[in-house]
Amino acid sequence: MSRTKALQAGGEKLSFVFGETLKKIKPGVSLAEVNQKAEDLLNKIGLKPSFKTVRNYQWAACLNINEGVVHGVPNERIITRGDLVSLDMGLIFAGWHVDMAYTVEINPPAGGERLKAKSLEATKFLQAGKMALAQAIKAARAGNYVGDISVAIQTVIEKAGYQVVSKLAGHGVGKSLHELPNVPGVLRGKKEDTPRLEEGMALALEVIYTKGRGGIKVGPDGWTISTQDGKIAALFEKTVLVGQNQAEELTPFVWKNV
Repeated sequence: MSRTKALQAGGEKLSFVFGETLKKIKPGVSLAEVNQKAEDLLNKIGLKPSFKTVRNYQWAACLNINEGVVHGVPNERIITRGDLVSLDMGLIFAGWHVDMAYTVEINPPAGGERLKAKSLEATKFLQAGKMALAQAIKAARAGNYVGDISVAIQTVIEKAGYQVVSKLAGHGVGKSLHELPNVPGVLRGKKEDTPRLEEGMALALEVIYTKGRGGIKVGPDGWTISTQDGKIAALFEKTVLVGQNQAEELTPFVWKNV
């Protein structure tokens, strides 16, 4: 099987597993239970999670709530109404990795003007991330620079009034989960000084942002990265193949009503 066919097939399988795992994210469910759902689904189709190739990481998924940014360990924390929950997963198919992430608001509480306003703000916050990812994908075409992707993300997020977490970035993906080039969500310097995009490059484009100042800290578990100021964060990610005219989405968001 060719590299392209393997990445396409792997992306299709990951999108399915990811969507089924999202259904498990409900009030009263622990993060550990969500991870177990991902493990069970991957075992059922006979595929291995990418994240277990990361040294000392033992879980199929990373899960973060509210102030959690990335790399959250699926522990016994219980999901509650109104939480923002980020799910991040990858898998290996025929030796090739694919990676994706998505953030959802959990059954926002009903009633009360304050709660309604909070839910509307959460919706606006998450829409900004989805829009930034869409613009990043449009920029992922041959002849452009990694910096074009960075500018696309940064422009949408900052225009919406939020902050990209500049110390974290998307990345190349292939035989390893994390490969070059790094794909930051902000541009430092000139875009012409960043790597040139070539047709066929596989990239995991990540929009990692917060309602706060963008500072981060690592938790006591040595993995979970959270915002320093306790403000909410979100994560949207797709694996794409750089195309001559447009990128091909390998891990589309195929689910509905989640």
